[in-house]
Amino acid sequence: MSLADLTLHQWRSFDQLTARRTAQEAADHVGGRVTLVETTEYLGAPPHRVRIERNGQEFALIPGGPVSLGFDLDNWQPTPEQAADYAESLEQGYGYGPDLRTHLAQVLSARRSVHLATVLMAVEDENLTESPADMPAVLSARGLRMPSSDEWEHACGAGADTLFRWGNDCPLDRIPYGDRTGPQNQLNAFGLHIAYDTYRTELTSDVTAVHGGDGGESVCGGYGHMLAWLPLATANRNPSMVEFVYGPDGEDMYEDFSTRPVLTL
Repeated sequence: MSLADLTLHQWRSFDQLTARRTAQEAADHVGGRVTLVETTEYLGAPPHRVRIERNGQEFALIPGGPVSLGFDLDNWQPTPEQAADYAESLEQGYGYGPDLRTHLAQVLSARRSVHLATVLMAVEDENLTESPADMPAVLSARGLRMPSSDEWEHACGAGADTLFRWGNDCPLDRIPYGDRTGPQNQLNAFGLHIAYDTYRTELTSDVTAVHGGDGGESVCGGYGHMLAWLPLATANRNPSMVEFVYGPDGEDMYEDFSTRPVLTL
């Protein structure tokens, strides 16, 4: 079995010795070195976090295979607090529908099954140095590429089917910006620092979606607490921000956006 064919299910079944051996194989394949192999508890299974350093940049191993992406609105109900917070936002003229479920249907990707190759993905996103159209060539010169939207979403959620990578709830007594104690500050199950700041806007090879934040729009716009957290939702494609990033207004602001480079195995 090649490294690219490693599945998330297989990865979760490995003991630590097998995980270390796989990590070393991946590092050797890309000319890097293993800097971390640790095992945590997540979704009832022991996922392994692997970090590989290559040319001064750290990457996490993201196992693929058949995975489910998107958010299943049919099997989700907002908490009374979430619904009430959205209702307050609606009174102020914000939101895409009469209730939170309708709003989410407009901004989240639908539930779907995809098959992904295992890759190495940068632990930290990095600012664009050229326009989105020119970044693939910039990354290619370093042996890297932009992730696909599906790869980003899978890497963020790490197999979870919840609204956020940490669960369905978010602190409704504060907004995420400036909050140093909230769940967004923790590394995710794969060891990525991802969906952590609504001012960050991560681009992928898919020009119909941006991820990880909305450039701070919801926070500085005073949209309300629930709407301020939603840009960090795993399946949020931030459609209004897409229009800005790829429209004339965002053309000269590419340095305010970021991407999360991928090393193909």
